[in-house]
Amino acid sequence: MNRRKFISIAGVTTVMAAGGYYWSTDKSNFVRDDILLNTKEKFSFQKDEREILYLASLAPSGHNTQPWFIKYVEPYHWIIGNDKSKWLPGVDPTQRETMLSIGAFLQNLEYAASNLGYSFQCEILAKTNQDETIAAVKLTKLPAFIKYDTALIKLRRTVRSNYLSDVLKPADVAYVTGKESRFFYLIPNTAKEFKWLNEQTIEANRIQAYRNFAQKELANWIRFSSQDAQKHRDGLTLGSMEIEGVPAWVLRNFYKKEDVMKSNFREQSIDAVKKQVTQSAGWLLITSKDSSPGTLIETGKRLQRMLLKVRERNIAIHPMTQIIEESAIGKSLNSSIGISDPIQFILRTGYVKNYPRPVSLRRPVEWFVRTV
Repeated sequence: MNRRKFISIAGVTTVMAAGGYYWSTDKSNFVRDDILLNTKEKFSFQKDEREILYLASLAPSGHNTQPWFIKYVEPYHWIIGNDKSKWLPGVDPTQRETMLSIGAFLQNLEYAASNLGYSFQCEILAKTNQDETIAAVKLTKLPAFIKYDTALIKLRRTVRSNYLSDVLKPADVAYVTGKESRFFYLIPNTAKEFKWLNEQTIEANRIQAYRNFAQKELANWIRFSSQDAQKHRDGLTLGSMEIEGVPAWVLRNFYKKEDVMKSNFREQSIDAVKKQVTQSAGWLLITSKDSSPGTLIETGKRLQRMLLKVRERNIAIHPMTQIIEESAIGKSLNSSIGISDPIQFILRTGYVKNYPRPVSLRRPVEWFVRTV
């Protein structure tokens, strides 16, 4: 859809609405609060199992693909699997980001089990990022335990807009990074590296937007209509991309996958990135000692531990990893920033005045549980 056509559609929507057409269209974004939780179960879970697995599934993942599945061995004994159908070969050809996402899933699972009084035993089994079997998990009921507040898991969300430019306070950074500060590097908007990250994030997004394989992959994971969002319960919805009002209505009712491949959509995406990088307190980078599967899983857990703290301090986090994904730029990342260890996450960050509710969708637990 080109700009002229978009303006034409936007212009006639008032006439259509006046004629009653509006009421027969897809009128609002389908978000998490719209999901009915009383889904008819197709699997017989033991006490607390379904809740623990649902909370684990609230972990973040690239394009919200949710690249995990559960092999149900026996009650409270599961194999965490790597779902190849959810891979993103266009932007993550080595499944590095997949392993990071599964790490975040495992951290949620551990916290959710703790909240309900279970010990968490986890053995990492993966030898490569492509292994289907990632970890074996066993839960054991405890007579006494310290509860974790799972409301923090339920309320976590990615925030993309309305960042303030105030540099993060040292006390807030210390709180969210905790005892793992050696893996975190804050690049404030007053540092020269901040400008480099801004410029190269825009360039990496430009490269990616015009790399057809990556753009087609993106198109396959965008859920324009509410019907599509409700059907799949994953991917990038208009709500999660923070598109609301008339623009969202137009996209829901007139846009299709093929429109993502058109020049106008690509350019508008790049323009959105330009706007985003100019409004932030800086960048937060997360490193690891190496890039082995076990280390990537632990780094994903580290990310999640941090993400579950930021809302308390009104700190927003927006992963923007395109520099890492585009090798032409990523190869100079470490030397340009002055960091020797592998950089696994590039996160735009800043304070926000109002923290919105989470809107990204999740598949029902029954959809990702398999019997052995």
